[in-house]
Amino acid sequence: MISVLLADDEHLIRGAMAALLSLEDDLTIVGQAATGGEAVRMARALRPDVALLDLQLPDTDGIAVAEQINSICRTVIVTSHGLPGHLKRALSAGVRGFLSKTVSADILATVVRTVHAGGRYVDPQLAAEAISIGDSPLTVREAEVLALAATGAPVDDIARRSSLSPGTVRNYLSSAAGKLNAVNRHEAARTAQAFGWI
Repeated sequence: MISVLLADDEHLIRGAMAALLSLEDDLTIVGQAATGGEAVRMARALRPDVALLDLQLPDTDGIAVAEQINSICRTVIVTSHGLPGHLKRALSAGVRGFLSKTVSADILATVVRTVHAGGRYVDPQLAAEAISIGDSPLTVREAEVLALAATGAPVDDIARRSSLSPGTVRNYLSSAAGKLNAVNRHEAARTAQAFGWI
């Protein structure tokens, strides 16, 4: 039997996945979590074979959870918000599978088996998009500052939160906007979010 942990804050989705996977003779659901913290605690206590993690959890994201539990079990991101940047970040974090919530129950079960056996599965359309878009042109610091700008925070607040001077923040935002061919930081943030780079 392959033991599976599910983490999704949407109770209906999580319950539906659990019900559908429980119909498979070789899969058993050992835990269901609604938050990233809960998923980490359950993974440590239950030691599942595979964890299916929603990308967007209320307290963190599924990729951050995967980084914490990859030494315990194999991880798969299941999302309705798959963007090329998310895929690349997930694969860099050691995630073994990345797929959309629109897949059939048969495919989901097959992915669990494939990942459990040591294989990988990436949604083919998302993989093609990630290849065509390429890597993010932003540095780590530019992405961090741009992510704070995306919340609508003023430069002084961004500077305080990132332990930088306002002038340095302006420089990072200007550089990011230039790299993304954006007229201002707001357009740059929207572009970076659309590609999953922030």
